[in-house]
Amino acid sequence: MKNFLSLSWLCAILCYPLILGAAFNAEEAMGEREAEPFDVEAMILNHINDANEFHLVGDVSIPLPCFLYSKDQGLEVFMSSVFHHGHSAYNRYVSYHGRVKRISDPSFPMGEVEIGGVHYDKEQESYYLVYDDKKYEVEGASTLVGFTSYFDFSITKNVLTLLMVMVLMIWLFNGIASSYKQRVGLAPKGKQSFFEPIIVFIIEDVCKSLLGDKWPKYTPFLLTLFFFIWFVNLLGLVPFFPGSANATGNIGVTMTLALITFFVTNLNGNKHYWQHIFWMPNVPVPVKLFLAPIELIGLFTKPVSLMIRLFANITAGHIIILSLIGMIFVFGNAGQSFGGAMGGIALGIPFAAFMNIIEVIVGLIQAFIFTILTASYIGAATEEAHH
Repeated sequence: MKNFLSLSWLCAILCYPLILGAAFNAEEAMGEREAEPFDVEAMILNHINDANEFHLVGDVSIPLPCFLYSKDQGLEVFMSSVFHHGHSAYNRYVSYHGRVKRISDPSFPMGEVEIGGVHYDKEQESYYLVYDDKKYEVEGASTLVGFTSYFDFSITKNVLTLLMVMVLMIWLFNGIASSYKQRVGLAPKGKQSFFEPIIVFIIEDVCKSLLGDKWPKYTPFLLTLFFFIWFVNLLGLVPFFPGSANATGNIGVTMTLALITFFVTNLNGNKHYWQHIFWMPNVPVPVKLFLAPIELIGLFTKPVSLMIRLFANITAGHIIILSLIGMIFVFGNAGQSFGGAMGGIALGIPFAAFMNIIEVIVGLIQAFIFTILTASYIGAATEEAHH
């Protein structure tokens, strides 16, 4: 408990650099429009959205590698720094709020071209830029819901965060395993003593309770799932590199985790499990015909609920914290009112620090909920028939 409270206070203290980052993002976003109202929505979306760079402060950022493929140009590999924070296009690719987009018009020149930035047309709901007195339409990458002229396989900050957590877990738990081998029969110490109660709790109160005698088979998967989500959530609360990425607040990440649960559950489902979905025993045939479609739909609503629950809770926490910090610039009229800014600081910072502590707890709870629901789904799919 002492270690947990220390971590909570540390996260609260780390909340303060968010003010500096928000200030520089506000200055960059407003540019020459300093007299206009501060755009809180743009600031929040800039922080919670994925990007091809890690923004540090002002115009300083850590570029990430871009892997882009289009049918006419083939594979393009370069660092995101070639965009110069959105002021340059490179081989018909541009950057808008850290994300790579493409100019599909073949008349646009190749190589590095200086541009005035990408703009968003709210009426047309499209992106464009103006170069050499000509308007060029800019399109986003292909997704599951729509294909465009290119595919983006870049290492974004969300992807890098997931890779860092993977490496961290391999290093951490290999070290803990080595400690158990070297200290047989001795009391745990160091990181081993911190993680042992958590591991034992997951095994005893989740795996054994919900999986019965099959718990050894699925415990490694459930422990990996729990710690992976928890570590990603915690790293997302750190407001500077290597943190700040809203990975579990990305619907693609939570969808992938939910799909893994879906396949593990249904590929291991036994005859009893499938019989209760398609043709329930000891139930009248008319009722079976009515319940079978409902049970079939339930196969897909379970992972969807896992996906949305994790995504919504993590994203909501980030939005609340950033909204509280945005009060500083709203009350201060984007630097025009010093007294208003001080009032925003007095109101926003204490609540933002408090919310950051709450988010530490929420990150742990969401990891646990995802794990225990996954265990319950697997337990239901592998449970033997009772006579």
